[in-house]
This record gives sequence, structure tokens and C-alpha cells, in this order.
Amino acid sequence: MITFLSGGTGTPKLLRGMQKVMDRHEIAVIVNTAEDIWISGNHISPDIDTVMYLFAGVLNTETWWGMRNDTFTTHEEATMLGIDEFLTIGDRDRAVHIARGEMLRNGMRLTNITKVLCERYGVRETVLPMTDTEVTTQVKTDLGFIHFQEYWIRAKGQIAIFEVIRSFREPPVATAEALATIAASDAVVIGPSNPITSILPILSCAGIREALQNKPVVAVSPFIGDAPISGPAGALMKAAGYAPGSIGTVNCYNGLVDIFVQDIRDPVEVSQSTRFDTLMIDEEKSIALAQEVLRLVDTIR
Repeated sequence: MITFLSGGTGTPKLLRGMQKVMDRHEIAVIVNTAEDIWISGNHISPDIDTVMYLFAGVLNTETWWGMRNDTFTTHEEATMLGIDEFLTIGDRDRAVHIARGEMLRNGMRLTNITKVLCERYGVRETVLPMTDTEVTTQVKTDLGFIHFQEYWIRAKGQIAIFEVIRSFREPPVATAEALATIAASDAVVIGPSNPITSILPILSCAGIREALQNKPVVAVSPFIGDAPISGPAGALMKAAGYAPGSIGTVNCYNGLVDIFVQDIRDPVEVSQSTRFDTLMIDEEKSIALAQEVLRLVDTIR
């Protein structure tokens, strides 16, 4: 079994290939939940849903969020009525948020809720939240701290940010299920997700770093030069005190990585890295990179 650390859209693109070249029961994913947010009384866990929808075969792979061929009647009506839904939420997607919110209000753990939802969508892979307690990524702007979703979706990442923090009522602790999954894995792959908002929240959960120290770890860079393949990783790296690029990504992971994968076009030189084409513009490219990563795993496990 291989465990993947995932958030955003980068790692799901790698998972798209992995599900074609691996036994799907041998894939486990620990997912960032620091971008979760309550909107219109419902609980959105965007990174969990992207992975779950991908494995269920219903993900909109043009946007890499939401469900394919969804409708937006409720969102449009709510907006007309003055509800401030800065996220464009599809009708089927909203049903998942409603179900998750109800289960959370009834006292269920997010781990168990995710298992129930995955079962109902016929997902064969193991999908786990990084923690069962609430943790939120916030960024500091001229107007103070705001939720990451407010920065990236409402402000479209067009405002200056100066700091990135995680806020919580109690320090996040990795779930027993997440730690047991890592312990049972042959290797761990840190996908090409945003290091600051997708991967560091997972690594910050108590128990995760210690668990990874006993496992072979492969990490895939989300950068080509100082430009992220997608998303706001560059600005967030700077705000968090890291140089945007592959070297900054290695520094973020602070000695956890056994093999680091860079893109073949990356002008930055990282000591003892391996290079492949990491620009997963279609399923064929995702499969090719997945095969290369599997070969790397075979060499170190």
C-alpha cells in the first residue's frame, strides 16, 4: 500500500494516474482539512471532496473541484436572495455539504463521515482527513487575517499577503486511522500540492512527522522554477518565509524526503533529485508520472 498526502488539485492529478496503474484498494490518501469552511449552514471540505469525487468518477476534471455536469440553481437563487455565497456551489455538491454538516452536528467524527460518504459513492480507495478537529489556514492582509478561501476565491489571490497561520481551538492531532495507515504502507508520496496550505497542515498534525520518519518518502515538486504549476503557492511560500521553488519546497519538508522529484524543465538544481515530466495536462501525462513514481517507490521500499 502507498499513502499519499494530498490537498488542492496537484496531488489529485497524480492520483488520477495512480488509480490506473495500481490496485485501487492499495491506495490511501491523507487529506488536508485546513481549508474546510462552513457556508450557508453546510460544511465544505474541498480537498476531501476533490479526492472522493475523483475516485467516484464524478469529479469535474476541467475545474478540479465540484461534480461533473452539476447544476447551480440553488446557488443562483440564494445569491439573488442576498446570501453571500462567494463559492459557486453546485446542487449535487451542496447535497454532500449538507450531509456532512448534519453528521458533524450529530457528533460524528470527520473520519467516520468521510468513510460513510466514500462508501455511498462506491470509492474503493482509503480516504482519510488529517485530523478530526477543526483547523483553519488564514492569511494576513492589510485588513487583518482572513480565511484562505476568502483570499483565493473571493479576492482571487489578487491582494497582498504577509503571513500564513493555522488557527484552532486545540492543536491538531493526526487520527489513529491516519497513523495506522502510514504504518501499514510500503511508502508515502507527498504529491505536487501547495506546500504551505496543502501539505504543511498535514505535517503539522501531531504524530505525522514521527510516522513518516520510519517510512520511505517520495515528494513531487509543485514548481517549475519559481512559478507554481497552478494556484497561489508562490505568494504563499513568500508569506510563510520560504523561497518559492523546488529548494523552498525541500526546506518546507525539513529532512522528511528520501527522493525528491523535479520537473524536467525546472532550472533550479536540487541536490540528489530525480527529474520527470510533472506537468500533468491530461490523463496520459498523469499515468506516465504515476508509473515513474511507482518505479521510484520500488527502489526504496
